[in-house]
Parts: sequence; structure tokens; C-alpha cells
Amino acid sequence: MDKYYSICTRQSGSCIQASPYYHISHIAFTHVALSKMDSKEMEPENEVDESQAGPELPKLARKKPKGLLRQEKLRDLKNKKKIQKRDRKLRKASGDPKQVPRTIENTREPDSTVLHSDDEDYDQKTQDLAAEFEHDEFADYYSNLYKPKVLITYKEKPLRKVREFGKILTEIVPNSVRIFRRDASVKETIQAAINKGYTDLIIINEDRNEPNGLILVHLPDGPTAYFRLSNVIFPNKRQRKEFTDHRPEVITTNFTTGLGKTVARMLGAVFHQDAEFKGRHVVTMHNQRDYIFFRHHRYKFLKNKPYLRELGPKFTLRLQYLQEGLYDPKCGEYRWIMTDKRHKIETSRRRFFL
Repeated sequence: MDKYYSICTRQSGSCIQASPYYHISHIAFTHVALSKMDSKEMEPENEVDESQAGPELPKLARKKPKGLLRQEKLRDLKNKKKIQKRDRKLRKASGDPKQVPRTIENTREPDSTVLHSDDEDYDQKTQDLAAEFEHDEFADYYSNLYKPKVLITYKEKPLRKVREFGKILTEIVPNSVRIFRRDASVKETIQAAINKGYTDLIIINEDRNEPNGLILVHLPDGPTAYFRLSNVIFPNKRQRKEFTDHRPEVITTNFTTGLGKTVARMLGAVFHQDAEFKGRHVVTMHNQRDYIFFRHHRYKFLKNKPYLRELGPKFTLRLQYLQEGLYDPKCGEYRWIMTDKRHKIETSRRRFFL
């Protein structure tokens, strides 16, 4: 045997040199390994069926920079505006009427107590409604037989924000007085207010140092309404300086149902009927989807154009119940009450009560 010998592979033609002292078992193992490698190369790979393969793992998404996201949003917005402009041109060229967008207001469910000018018996319904208002609890006020006198109070131990809210209401509502009722109950406070000749009582409730409820009692015979109070924003110092003692004008809008008109008359009866236009103050209570938005503005005319300046406060009222007579939560008779959450008491989100 030569001093050195080599074993050549058919795959690459390279040689493995071995010593004469190299054991024969190592040479046999090398032959077996090379033969297996050749057989694997000659056999085609087994293809995996896509149907049998498992779900493809998601790739790690790289977070896009803010500048790139902003550019993509602007690009999408420009494309959307281009499409809308093209559609408007095509609709204008074809002569089709302008489309009216579908909203919750114009698709609301019909209510039998809502008056429409195109109804067949519109005149008869209007006369019936006027006759009903002539004999309701607020007929004397709207006949100008008395001037409202309002008492504003709180819970037993009101905190700072609630006291401040009551003070602001006293400055807006003419001929109003605020007191602390201390340990007196609501029924005792109502009786004391009747004895002193007050025509309306407002009780402000609170939760966690925030005003969250308002009880309005029309004296001496009712009715009683409880409103949930939310989104209270107080006026700042500059706005408070513009408050005056003039009696404001009062506007109640979008109360269309029978219940809504009763609530509007009840809220309007708190303010004085004879407004002092010299002060140029206006209080607006606007109903939208059963939420009553309270706003207080001052207006002026410049070059025959009206301008508004908001004075505050701003808050939202949501009627919870309307009760016959004076406040009696246990045995009182209710005209309307919200027994549960909105989505449970309603058959549709397009049904409104005010």
C-alpha cells in the first residue's frame, strides 16, 4: 500500500487524503455518507400541498413614521374630494335633484302628538292644543297674571362647585333667591316655599363635587320634573363681568311633541315674561334628540348684522321623569318616566319623546 492514498467524491471531484494508519472503518463510513448524499440529490423533493399546509404566520409589521401616515391621510382626503367633485359635476350635468342626507332627525319615527302643517286636520289639532294650554298648570303665568318668584337650593351640605353653579343661576334667573336648606327634607322645603309665595323651586343635586341633577317643581300644584345635569362649563372672569341685572329674553326651540311642549312651557315659566331688551341678553334652551342644551348669549348689531358672544354657563339637561303634582317619589303619579336605560325602553334609536 502506498504511503498515502485518496478517496475521491463524485460530487465535487475533491480528494480526501488519508494516512496509512487511518482505520478501514472510517473509510467505509465515508463511502456510505457520500452515497447517501448522492441519492438525496438524485431524488426530487416532496412538494407540500397548500391545502395540507398550516396557516401562514403573520409578518412583523413595521411601524410607519408619523410623517408618512400624515401624507397618506392627506392623499386619501384629496382623492375623496376629487371623487366628490366629479360626482357633483355629473349630477349637475344630468339634472338630477340634490340628494338629502339621511340623518336621525329626518328619519325619526312619527309621533301622533307632533303637528305638521301639511296634515289634513292641522287646524283642528292646533285649536285643541291651544284649548289644552289654556287650562294647564302654566296658564296663569302665560296669561301674565303673576310674576315668577324662584327659590334655588341644594342638598344638605353642598360643596364649592355646586354652590358656584347655584350662584350663577341666581344671576341669570330674574327674581330668584338661593338658600341652604340644611337638614330640611325636600317636602319640607316645598311647603316652606309655598308659604313664602314662591312660584318655582329648583333643587341642585351633586355627585363627587359635580352638579349632576336638577329638580324643578312648579308651585303650588306641580308638576315636578327631574333632569339629569351634565357637561357643566362655568363662565370665566371676563364673561362674568358682562353679566347684568337685566331680564333676559328666553327662546325654547325644537320641542315638537306634546310632552316636549309641556317641558318647554315649564322651563319658560321660570323666567320673567317681560324681557328687558336694553340688556341684549338671551337664554336659549334647544332640544335635540331629547337633550336640552342651555346657552346664554349677549348680542349686538354692527352694520345691521347681529353678532353673538357667549357668556355661559353651558350645560345639558336630560329629562328623567315628569310627575303630576308636587314632589312625591314613592306615591306620585307620573306622566312620563324613564324606567331604564335608553336602549331598553326604546324600540328604535330613531324614536324621540320631546
